[in-house]
Amino acid sequence: MNLIRSEWTKMRSVRSTWIAAVSAVVSGVALSVLGATDVLNASASDLPGGWDPTAMSLKGFLFAQLIIGMLGALSMTPEFGTGMVGTSMVFVPSRSRLLAAKAVVVAGIGLMVGLVTTVLSFAVVQLMLNGAGLPAAGLADPGVAGALLGATLYLTLIALLGLAVGVLARSATTSLAVLVGGLLLVPALGPNLPGVLGELFGRLWPITAGQAAYTVVPVDGMVAPVAGLVILTLAAAGISLASHAVFRLRDV
Repeated sequence: MNLIRSEWTKMRSVRSTWIAAVSAVVSGVALSVLGATDVLNASASDLPGGWDPTAMSLKGFLFAQLIIGMLGALSMTPEFGTGMVGTSMVFVPSRSRLLAAKAVVVAGIGLMVGLVTTVLSFAVVQLMLNGAGLPAAGLADPGVAGALLGATLYLTLIALLGLAVGVLARSATTSLAVLVGGLLLVPALGPNLPGVLGELFGRLWPITAGQAAYTVVPVDGMVAPVAGLVILTLAAAGISLASHAVFRLRDV
């Protein structure tokens, strides 16, 4: 517990942690609101088939996830940049314990930021849809509470992915490039590849699959919400194990 407390003290004393946390919430809510404005002037009959007001309210995750991923990466990369990681290992010789403590703290922060982003985005957008006389979702509706839980867990896993990427890359700039590619470019471009390869990227790329976790209405071509969350969890676990192995073996 003392080690976890120490890592929490490190993160909360760094300005970038709070900037990233607030930016994730603000950008997530703002982009969700912006996305919802596209349909506010439509009538209920004009809405697309498979209308999912819950998923609509979480469109801001597209950018918020990148910031949360960087929040995870920044829990580690500054220590590599300044050489403070060596000092940390003087006090905590076990690299496994040190990385585990960082993961616990990052997961906790990711969970809280993810929860606030999810709840605020959902609440604001549903109020907008209600005000426009469009079908909206409520917490008591079937599948909605599970989707919001899935959304929160999705962002938490992205934070842990960011930590793993930060350990592997040891650079904030490189971590950002990797996260942009993995979170934004591959999900956008992968499904356009020809044949089976495009279908695999469209369904089973961990980020794309994980996004199914916060849908209520099934989407053609996407995996089931639970399956999507499992795929993302396995990917996060695999990359975290790789970062752990590299952290233990590589000179710092």
